[in-house]
Amino acid sequence: MPDLSAARQAPHASAGDWLRTLPPAARFILQGGRAARIVASEAFGVTLSEQACCASSLDDRAALWLGPDEHLLVGPAADARTITERLETALADAAHSLVDISHRQIALEASGPHASAILSTGCPLDLDITAFPPGTCTRTLFGKADIVLWRTGSAEFRLEVWRSFSSYVAASLREAAEDFVLST
Repeated sequence: MPDLSAARQAPHASAGDWLRTLPPAARFILQGGRAARIVASEAFGVTLSEQACCASSLDDRAALWLGPDEHLLVGPAADARTITERLETALADAAHSLVDISHRQIALEASGPHASAILSTGCPLDLDITAFPPGTCTRTLFGKADIVLWRTGSAEFRLEVWRSFSSYVAASLREAAEDFVLST
């Protein structure tokens, strides 16, 4: 039987300093109303935004608004069990759905003066800093792949990509970058 472990590894997005694969993370999709958000915020250690398309973060944890009652929670992979236990305990009496999606996706970081232009080659959103400022996040497309895009700084973006599409997204980004003079 063939060894499939290599296929399960995140692709190395070697493209210089502007694109890199981020370390593994614990990821959860939380669905629930206001009561669930309040207790989850305390248990997770980050206030879950009630404002559309906004991310909030503290230290190594982040909560990204994906829909009126849906958030992507991201934390250190080493803390996955603790995060799960704290959230499940806190949410025990609140109507909710909590799904661990840690192995479903990986994260890429695109940064630098051309990051928004490179991303715009495959993303239909207006990524100008006035239209998509730091702290903004949303589900969108990059080429044919669904992604969650989060602008983490003026010239930094985090892309949450399903593992099965990660090679395609990384290769497409590298190809788009060939049109730019990238400083290393």
